[in-house]
Amino acid sequence: MNRVLFASAHVDRIDRDASLPAKFSRLLERADFAAKFKDRRVAVKMHVGADIGFYTIHPLFVRMVVDAIKQAGGTPFLTDGSFSTDAAVARGYTPEVVGARVVGAAGEHDKYLHTRQTDVEGLPTIELCGNVMDADALLVFSHGKCHGHTGFGGAIKNIGMGCVSYKTRGDIHALMSGHFNWQEQLCTHCEQCVSGCPTGAAKFDDNGRFTINEHHCRYCMHCTISCPTGALTMEQPEAKFRQFQKGMAAVCKHVIDNFEPGHVYFINVLLNITPLCDCWGFSTPPIVPDVGIVAGDNIVAVEQASLDLIRWEDFIPSALPDQLMPPGDEGHLFKRIHGKDPYEQVRQCVAAGLGDTEYELEEIT
Repeated sequence: MNRVLFASAHVDRIDRDASLPAKFSRLLERADFAAKFKDRRVAVKMHVGADIGFYTIHPLFVRMVVDAIKQAGGTPFLTDGSFSTDAAVARGYTPEVVGARVVGAAGEHDKYLHTRQTDVEGLPTIELCGNVMDADALLVFSHGKCHGHTGFGGAIKNIGMGCVSYKTRGDIHALMSGHFNWQEQLCTHCEQCVSGCPTGAAKFDDNGRFTINEHHCRYCMHCTISCPTGALTMEQPEAKFRQFQKGMAAVCKHVIDNFEPGHVYFINVLLNITPLCDCWGFSTPPIVPDVGIVAGDNIVAVEQASLDLIRWEDFIPSALPDQLMPPGDEGHLFKRIHGKDPYEQVRQCVAAGLGDTEYELEEIT
């Protein structure tokens, strides 16, 4: 049975020791970092956010993790996409604040990479970030949130999309590729689809018709989610959704297997759980109350437990952006919002041999 540690955000008494940071400190002690990280260079993989987003992991928790690794005898560094270091500074992830530097996961220009082969149809090779793969140990430190493309953004997505080159990220998104449908009669030319596109693939031509540059498009669906009138949609067969999740699972398998057993750890911060990924570059209100922090040695168990702790019953309807459709009536909260089963990525990681979904939750008091 996988042991999953859980520090609840609930405060049962007006006492410093009952607060989440105090519980998190005790969780880190229970995690036995000395056995995992002593005398090792530890890559702390995060998603540092972008632009004016402010619901990423609070620097206080980052500092606590960095200090815990150092006290255990490890040497930590923070890492995310090669072009994200400026965004990290904007959110306070600097050596002065968190105690460790931020480095580009694939070097300064996303060119320090290790190529690996996969058996995923449509994804023959992947490019893994060299500064992650060269570390002696890995701590995957993820902000858990809803996600319009993957269903859930946690540890699997943090590795699957964050430990690969920008090209591979596009290749994995392309596994979900489908036919865009633009209904001119519904379009108001507000251009939210254009501003929401992270690669500049969405445009209106000189005649006012919507176009997609398929060379740049990575099928993240920011454009379709941004559209306020439903004028832009994309066909999304279930089989392609599973293939997309299989691609992320393949990356997770390669990255985790790169390290010696016992030297990879996963922490999911289930605070400020928003309906959109931090990569949008702005934040919307959390859709459930803060849950807490989940941690463990097995990525499958940690992701399963995280999703189980985020409940439909706790949904805050007024927090959902007006453009998003009212939630459906079946499945996990995240599936009700975006129509994507967040557990599919967990199932694909099980199929990839990364663990099983059985876990025992050990609450830190």
